[in-house]
Amino acid sequence: MKGRIDSLRKNLRREGLDGYVVSNRTNMLYLTGFQDGSRLLISADGEHILYVYNVNYEAAEDLVKGCRIERVDYGDDLEQMLACRIEALGLKSLGFDVMDAQTYIKMKERLKGTELKPAREAMWALRKIKGEDELNLMRKAAEITSMGMKKALEIVEEGATQREIAAEIDYEMRRLGSEGTAFETIVASGPHSAYPHGGYVDRKLKRGDLIVIDIGARYGGYCSDMTRTITLGEASPKKIEIYETVKKAQKDALKVMRGGMEAREVDNEARKTIVKRGYGERFVHGLGHGVGLEVHEPPALNPKSRETLEPGNVVTVEPGIYITGFGGVRIEDTVLVLREGVEVLTKAPYQLVLK
Repeated sequence: MKGRIDSLRKNLRREGLDGYVVSNRTNMLYLTGFQDGSRLLISADGEHILYVYNVNYEAAEDLVKGCRIERVDYGDDLEQMLACRIEALGLKSLGFDVMDAQTYIKMKERLKGTELKPAREAMWALRKIKGEDELNLMRKAAEITSMGMKKALEIVEEGATQREIAAEIDYEMRRLGSEGTAFETIVASGPHSAYPHGGYVDRKLKRGDLIVIDIGARYGGYCSDMTRTITLGEASPKKIEIYETVKKAQKDALKVMRGGMEAREVDNEARKTIVKRGYGERFVHGLGHGVGLEVHEPPALNPKSRETLEPGNVVTVEPGIYITGFGGVRIEDTVLVLREGVEVLTKAPYQLVLK
């Protein structure tokens, strides 16, 4: 973890900052290995202090290495403690990842001689590029997710409810070592599969339904994300056409994807396939998003993205077509961007007609 803090310090110096306040719990987890701190203060000259309320103090003392732990008792003014330390360190240009308006105003009033600057990118520049230790955890999360999808394809049957299928998937991933789901498991069937984020109501599966199954395990704090679309029984020509279009769009995007490529170019590669087939207006979201300690992170893959993919990015590739009243199709995998090409981390059959 010390290496990550040292890398952050380099970013701070490049941006002319002599200190940084971390409030986001996920950022604290990334930098210290402990997610129950309240603030992390990092100075560019080498000192870093993790502020922890008394309920979590002993755990922090036991688990956090190479970082000074400052105990905060209930009733203490955390911002006042932080401001006193910032003044004592002589920090004049202080970046922060996130800060609510009330805290910002309070800190500005207290720190008259210190300039406060939002500097989220100082953290994201680190978190977007996964190290080998992170990739090992993400590969395991993807493996568990893939096994969860295998279970889903085994248990989907007519008359089962969306909620029942989701519960079985969640249990299977937990049994295999998942710390929980990366997001709420989506099983959306029939006309409700046209809603990208799920059916919103429980529903019994019927033969002929399009069924979108979107799942993700969490392992070692890291997430995975995967979607498959299936039908029960024979699929109509239109469903086959939509499915094959989405499948080709994903294949086309994966074929060109590599480090150094603009994210919007990858989105365009998939989007033009769907547009060519006449369903452009039915692809209503971006092609994908970064994945890591959170299931939605930079970089974003969409038509307006200004980001460039780099080796070490882990992202989703998830084209979709959604037709209100008819149903939807989405195919999604979590992939690692390489200097040339990608490594697909999630693995499950691409199979429209199940049984």
